[in-house]
Amino acid sequence: MKLLMHICCAPCAIYPLQILKPHGHDICGLFYNPNIHPYREYEKRRDTLKSYAALYGLRVMCPEEYAMEDFLRNVAFREKDRCRYCYSSRLHYTAQRAKEARFDFFTTTLLYSKFQNHGMIKGIGESVAIEHKIAFYYHDFRVGWAEGQRRSSEMGIYRQPYCGCIYSEKERFYAATQGLS
Repeated sequence: MKLLMHICCAPCAIYPLQILKPHGHDICGLFYNPNIHPYREYEKRRDTLKSYAALYGLRVMCPEEYAMEDFLRNVAFREKDRCRYCYSSRLHYTAQRAKEARFDFFTTTLLYSKFQNHGMIKGIGESVAIEHKIAFYYHDFRVGWAEGQRRSSEMGIYRQPYCGCIYSEKERFYAATQGLS
C-alpha cells in the first residue's frame, strides 16, 4: 500500500515506521505543522525530522508554507477547542496531498502520542477520509510509546518538551513557574 503519513516530529515517527515498514508499505512522510510555535521550534522539529528521514531512508515532503496565522486565526477565542482544529487542519491537508499524489491511504503519527486525544484524532481522520474520498489508515501506535521514546533518546534525537502550539507551551512551562505542577 502507498501511504502518506503526517509526521508531527521525528520521535513520534520512530515506532509507527517500525510497525509499518516490515509489511512492505511504500511510506512517504509529510511535515505540515503550522501549530508549532515559535518558528525556531518549528525549524528544529522539521530539521530533526529531515535528518532522521535521511538516516532511515524515508521520503519526506516539507511544504515551504508556514501557515501560523491561519492556525492562530482559527483558535483565537476558541482555545478550549484548539486541538480539534489543529488535528482537523493537519489531517485535511494530509488527505488532500495524499489524494493529489495518488496515495492509497493517509495516516498520522499523532496516533502514537499518549498525550493526544486519540479518539478525536481517529474520528476526524475517518471523517476527513470520507470528505476527500481517500482511505484513512488507523492504527493505535500508543503501545510503542515507551519503545519509541527510548530509541529516540538512544539516537540523540531532539525531543521537544511540549506539544507545539503556544497554548501547550504555556501549559507546560507557566504552571511550573507558578508552583502549579
